[in-house]
Amino acid sequence: MKKLCAAVNAADKRSHINREIYGNFSEHLGRCIYNGIYVGENSSIPNTAGVRNDIIEAFKEIRLPVLRWPGGCFADEYHWRDGIGDKEKRPKMVNTHWGGVTEDNSFGTHEFFNMCEEIGCEPYLSANVGSGTVEEMADWIEYITFDGVSPLADERRKNGREKPWKLKYLGIGNENWGCGGNMRPEYYADLYRRYQTYCRNFSGNELYKIASGPNVDDYHWTDTIMGIIGDWHAKAISLHYYTIPSGDFAHKGSAVDFTDEVYYQTISQARRIERLIDKHAAIMKKYSDNMKLAVDEWGCWFDVEEGTNPGFLYQQNTMRDAMVAAVSLNIFNSRSDVVSMANIAQAVNVLQAVILTEGEKLVKTPTYHIFDMYKTHQDSELVYSFTENFETNGMPAVSQSVSVGKEGMTLTFANASLDEGAHIDCSILGFKAQNAEARILTGEVHTFNDFADGDRIAPSAHAVDITDSGISFELPPCSVVSILLS
Repeated sequence: MKKLCAAVNAADKRSHINREIYGNFSEHLGRCIYNGIYVGENSSIPNTAGVRNDIIEAFKEIRLPVLRWPGGCFADEYHWRDGIGDKEKRPKMVNTHWGGVTEDNSFGTHEFFNMCEEIGCEPYLSANVGSGTVEEMADWIEYITFDGVSPLADERRKNGREKPWKLKYLGIGNENWGCGGNMRPEYYADLYRRYQTYCRNFSGNELYKIASGPNVDDYHWTDTIMGIIGDWHAKAISLHYYTIPSGDFAHKGSAVDFTDEVYYQTISQARRIERLIDKHAAIMKKYSDNMKLAVDEWGCWFDVEEGTNPGFLYQQNTMRDAMVAAVSLNIFNSRSDVVSMANIAQAVNVLQAVILTEGEKLVKTPTYHIFDMYKTHQDSELVYSFTENFETNGMPAVSQSVSVGKEGMTLTFANASLDEGAHIDCSILGFKAQNAEARILTGEVHTFNDFADGDRIAPSAHAVDITDSGISFELPPCSVVSILLS
């Protein structure tokens, strides 16, 4: 076992960790919405207005701060009027992006916003630029947020919602370099300027507008749109990055059957987001001191589970996914001066889901438990931290982030090594701990939670000692430890 020294200076505050960094993403894809989040009012599964009660409670438990909807690629073929009014009269549509299935639009604007209110999270709309009009987008904002007298506000009232909802986060288009229209950055940037002009702030509502940003390392896209949009047109640009062991979408590999070598490739690919953020941020800095990155699609992307619809992107979720989540969230925390939001893809039954469902059964994945262990970072202040490290398969084994907030000091450590643990002595300046609570998530790297055996991977209490100079604890191989000091 390695013996490592760590240090924290609570007086050295670096940046604010927006709670929205712990966001999720829900697209009309596979069983994320239908037969996932939404089962309908007549379902035998306990629900509130058609949304599963157990999912609502699970989201509340991790303090879900923001939920992105309706896409993704689906957003740029979604027309919001199809999802309001009498459900029996709503037109059906073909989901051309994901499986070619027919959707009945029973989950629309009212269902989404009411669900967000029930959970207590901010709604984040991804609006249609690819196949929609300026008028359509402008009308949607007015329908949702206007408290006065107008045909759109009256239509909302007629459909059952007297008071407007609040809408803070608005994405104007999605992946417009690809499924959102295959646009050049110059063309999209001009479209963005036009569309955002007509997205008004009604009745005290204030929009945080997010432009469609780059695909992975397309630095030309970032440079071009930053030069055209300027920071008075947008608060942030998006960044999408998926962790694939090979780095090649054509060779993603199995979610559960992988070698140690592939595991380490996965962690190495996950760590790449650090360099991407830094490089895009450096470009943005040339044009603005205020613009942020919204990493509103991130997570592991593997082959679909055998026997499932390939267009539904259903995959299992192992301890490897938990390690990716922990490493990624530590990176987002450490770059919270630039990253204002992040949304894992996706919330339920798709890609690196935090929740899986099958009929009335619900499973919290290892990734879900990481979000639960890290939740006290939300709306805290990142402080200086350092940990001695060692290499595992040619990369640093340990990652960490530390913050101070209303509940105390939160320290999160992840050890990506499969065979080497560490004993950590952490000195702490500027914060005197009276109490320490620690939890650990660990297990054999291929282990996952399923509908038969439930929580084989789940957090448990972990020993931590308060010392004269700080704390000390063990960090086993393939483990994540969260510590709350008060």
